[in-house]
Amino acid sequence: MVVYICRMPRASEALKAKRLNRARHLLQRFEYLPDGVSRMVRDSAISPRQAYRYLQQARGLKQPVPVSDTKIAFTVKLSGKLVKQVRAHAKQVRVSLSELVSRALWALLARRRGRG
Repeated sequence: MVVYICRMPRASEALKAKRLNRARHLLQRFEYLPDGVSRMVRDSAISPRQAYRYLQQARGLKQPVPVSDTKIAFTVKLSGKLVKQVRAHAKQVRVSLSELVSRALWALLARRRGRG
């Protein structure tokens, strides 16, 4: 007998937020929890166990969870000196490189929009 074990990748934060919001909606719609589990399994293509966990978490939500934009890898080439300074600054302010660069780019884009 051969058993294949297939590991599914973890859900992204955006997908988790969407599922929690769906679970919250289902809790408002169905009084009987197994009905919500069945609908979540069918709509989200997840196991009953996962659906139950999302519904349990959604019970504690007072409002929908904000869905973040999906992040993708974006490769750029920078000078070694600049990379060293960026890494040092990220470490100093205790944020990831991705977060630091994202904040800097959002700030730059916000400034550019203000110009006519």
